[in-house]
Amino acid sequence: MRWRGIHHVEFSVLDYDESVAFYDRMFGWLGYRSFWTLDIGYRSTYYMARFPLPHSYIGIQPARSGGKVDHGQRATGIHHIALWAKNRGEVDAFHTAFLVASGIPVTDAPAEYPVYAPGYYAVFFDDPINGIHWELAHTPRIPSPRAYLRWTRALASVARTHPDWKQSAIAKAMRVLPGK
Repeated sequence: MRWRGIHHVEFSVLDYDESVAFYDRMFGWLGYRSFWTLDIGYRSTYYMARFPLPHSYIGIQPARSGGKVDHGQRATGIHHIALWAKNRGEVDAFHTAFLVASGIPVTDAPAEYPVYAPGYYAVFFDDPINGIHWELAHTPRIPSPRAYLRWTRALASVARTHPDWKQSAIAKAMRVLPGK
């Protein structure tokens, strides 16, 4: 069974130096550490939350072709990347002290998204250089009873728009994958 989640995600960026400057500021604000390839064989810069412990990381490298991403078009490729926030306060502080203060395009201000999970709280924004869509999200380990109630109500509301569903939204959402 897999237990660590994503190993890494790597992006090809339009302006490598400008992108490194932006991501240094963004990931630095969030407390990440960074390392790079020293241009030995290839050129990439990486950001890791729990450096040096083995953990998922995000990398960027110079693009060889392409243009700025428009996530709203839902073109083939990465739609967005969500990073873990420690709590709602970190989402709000990041929004105000980093995104708004830096003039970074916020597509969805901090809000609770009860249909995603109990207590799910996030802000969505775009990388101003490459157009990569990001999310900083907090999902509590143990949601409050009120958050759980908002979640069940949100799912019931969605289910009402699908009268063809014969099961609950949770049962409908679960999928069985083929085994070995």
